[in-house]
Amino acid sequence: MVLRRFLGGAADRDDAPSSAAVAARAGGSGAAETDTATIRRIVTAIEALPAEQRRYIAGFAYVLGRAAHADLRISDDERKMMEQTVWKIGGLSEAQAVLVVEIAVRQNELYGGTEDYLVTRDFTDATSEEQRLSLLRCAFAIGAAEGAISAEESAELNQIGKELGIASERINAVRAEFTDQFQAVQRMRRLTGTGGEPMPEDPPGR
Repeated sequence: MVLRRFLGGAADRDDAPSSAAVAARAGGSGAAETDTATIRRIVTAIEALPAEQRRYIAGFAYVLGRAAHADLRISDDERKMMEQTVWKIGGLSEAQAVLVVEIAVRQNELYGGTEDYLVTRDFTDATSEEQRLSLLRCAFAIGAAEGAISAEESAELNQIGKELGIASERINAVRAEFTDQFQAVQRMRRLTGTGGEPMPEDPPGR
């Protein structure tokens, strides 16, 4: 997978987004900002990070992209939150975070479904439960970036939690933090004018 190769040490420039696109996402303008040299400097800086940190960032970013792409589209709000999250957890510059997210988004759009399990399994094997819970919580936040979590996103988030090796009870605890974001709950509240009922939790042990 390109993202893992890129952040694991073997950069693949052909699969990176265009310099113009990255500069635009980072807020840059002018010929100097859109020059290929800009991308090369960003890539060089990322490659200078310890391999373990690069692998962690790669897995984290991909799974966030997986959550965002659950409904087969990634909105600007979701992308922006992904960039902010990767920037915070990865200790990257804004431009580096934008580049990593662009690659993660592209990989999910092109290969989502075929790489999902492998990437999530690799992340699970290399991280602590606390780190995996942090990722799941961030994935829920990405799903809620537009103010509502769809049924497709809810199902994908549940699957991500299972693949991360997180117990159903803990997945449900994270889910409860975002109860008001679920579209089904919001629709029920609008129709009934009441607080509605929460969405069914994942049965323990599943």
